[in-house]
Amino acid sequence: MNVINVKAVKDYFLWLQADICARMEALDKTASFKKDSWTRAEGGGGLSCVLEGGALLEKGGVNFSHVTGQHLPPSALAHRKDLAGAAFEATGVSLVFHPRNPYVPTTHFNVRLFVATPEKGEPQWWFGGGFDLTPYYPFLEDCVHWHTMARQACLPFGATLYPRFKKWCDDYFYLPHRQETRGIGGLFFDDFNELDFETTFSLVQSVGNHFLLAYEPIVKKRQTQKYGTEQKDFQAYRRGRYVEFNLVYDRGTLFGLQSGGRTESILMSLPPHVVWQYNWAPAAGSAEAQLYQDYLKPRDWLSMEKNNDAAKANHPE
Repeated sequence: MNVINVKAVKDYFLWLQADICARMEALDKTASFKKDSWTRAEGGGGLSCVLEGGALLEKGGVNFSHVTGQHLPPSALAHRKDLAGAAFEATGVSLVFHPRNPYVPTTHFNVRLFVATPEKGEPQWWFGGGFDLTPYYPFLEDCVHWHTMARQACLPFGATLYPRFKKWCDDYFYLPHRQETRGIGGLFFDDFNELDFETTFSLVQSVGNHFLLAYEPIVKKRQTQKYGTEQKDFQAYRRGRYVEFNLVYDRGTLFGLQSGGRTESILMSLPPHVVWQYNWAPAAGSAEAQLYQDYLKPRDWLSMEKNNDAAKANHPE
């Protein structure tokens, strides 16, 4: 079916926000999300849920928004020039978690729906979203698990979607000025309406429902791992890459600012403590160097795991 059902999408997004917040509070155990409702002068509003100073999350935010406007902002027109001047309605959930422990990766997730109504013609809709992982001290098994869940989220909708969305993610979360990916990727899709509305909404729900299936096991494995000042310093340095991407390249940040969104909610994705050092480089052979050497480039993580299993079978300990 191709009936645009914004209410069903909005209801799911609100449920997803509440579910993710509750489950992350259960993992953190020491802090809870503060809820902050807001309205937007041009139309709509949202709910920002922010947790700061927790045992697990140094800072985390889960935003819901449902906004309307008379003209699509430039960032939403990158691939849809024909909709310049169209009125719009947009709803979505976006989150970023910046853990305290450097062995727990930072993660980002979002799902969203746009409906544009030109002066002449029928309303047009599209979905976007995905999730990606930004480790500081990565583990191959975590990367494989993350991408296994990403593939499982897409598989009911066709075998081609995961490799396509994975490549899209690798290409999107790339910092050209650093010549490195932001992390190990995951899924990313935008301006997506190739399937009918109901099927595409089911895909978005699958992506949303698989996010914590991907992230929770990694958190549980790594959140009690011992670390010191050296690891915290490296975490703060690498967080700088996160800031650079979000403020220079991210379309979601640009859309929020260009559409007159709430600045505090838009910039809640930025980490609480960041360091830039001039011309810094990791020591050769160090764990920090391994991140650059083996992880900040597109890889076929699922094939790597198969090769690793085969090697173990041929050379048992």
